[in-house]
Amino acid sequence: MPPLPVLREPSPSVPGILGPDLDAAIGYAKAEKAPATRRAYQTDHGLFVAWCGAKGVSPLPASVETVAAFLAAEADAGKRPSTLGRRLAAIRYFHKVEGLPIPTDHEAVKATLRGICRSVGSAKARKTPALAEQVKAMVAASPDTLRGKRDRALILLGFAGAFRRSELVALDVADIEENELGLLVTLRRSKTDQEGAGAIVPVIRGTVACPVRALSNWLIAADITSGPLFRPINKANEVSRARLTSRSVADVLKAMARRIGLDDESFSGHSLRSGFLTSAASNGASVFKMMDVSRHASVETLRGYVRDSEIFKNHAGAGLL
Repeated sequence: MPPLPVLREPSPSVPGILGPDLDAAIGYAKAEKAPATRRAYQTDHGLFVAWCGAKGVSPLPASVETVAAFLAAEADAGKRPSTLGRRLAAIRYFHKVEGLPIPTDHEAVKATLRGICRSVGSAKARKTPALAEQVKAMVAASPDTLRGKRDRALILLGFAGAFRRSELVALDVADIEENELGLLVTLRRSKTDQEGAGAIVPVIRGTVACPVRALSNWLIAADITSGPLFRPINKANEVSRARLTSRSVADVLKAMARRIGLDDESFSGHSLRSGFLTSAASNGASVFKMMDVSRHASVETLRGYVRDSEIFKNHAGAGLL
């Protein structure tokens, strides 16, 4: 798979005096995209390159006809429009950094994608939110082992802070400050904060299932005083120094859902964040107070959670039948 293109290593025509500064510029250029975005672009573009190789056509530069045909092939293979949009973004980026004409901007490519959306639909498959009562049942059924302590802390903190899974696993011990009301969690960077301005997320104590107590129990049991907050545990019950992966958040949640008889396939890592917001809306929380926790920049985005929680409240058809 080709590396994600950024600035090139210095050529013989580049003055040697630029060396150290050019090396720094290459480093900054590589940081322009988040690591997860870079991996996604490499994967998506790699699939396009492989398809072009099988067809005997050029992937870079790619013709408008090649990109349109690739979209059609992917759609016929069952790929959703959201996936195709991501593929196009990768193709566009590789052409852009090479200074080549961008085929994805052509109206023929856009028309192909619109036609696919009309034919197969563009609605995203929604995962089930992990609601408050379900989360409490999950942690209550979790075994009182080292792994159980970690999983309870992971799920409760993820829910109570409405964290994205990438935010949750990126936390360090130094990012947690406890006070009498709960926790102040410092997010150094997030999906919507690529510049790293940071944010403070308040996590309130619980009565039935307390994220503060669960986190403290995990850190004490694992003897973690610095570094990554959540870590893998091997079969010998040894805690790694490495950081838990984003994928692990979904795996843990699915396992806990299975334990209490829920359909684990309906849950994802995002279920904790959506579950907090849906539960808070059902409980009558102010949208603005929800935004204090979720860090949403737009009220419109949160309105969906409020609508979901109140979809039958004061229904226009109440009493008609």
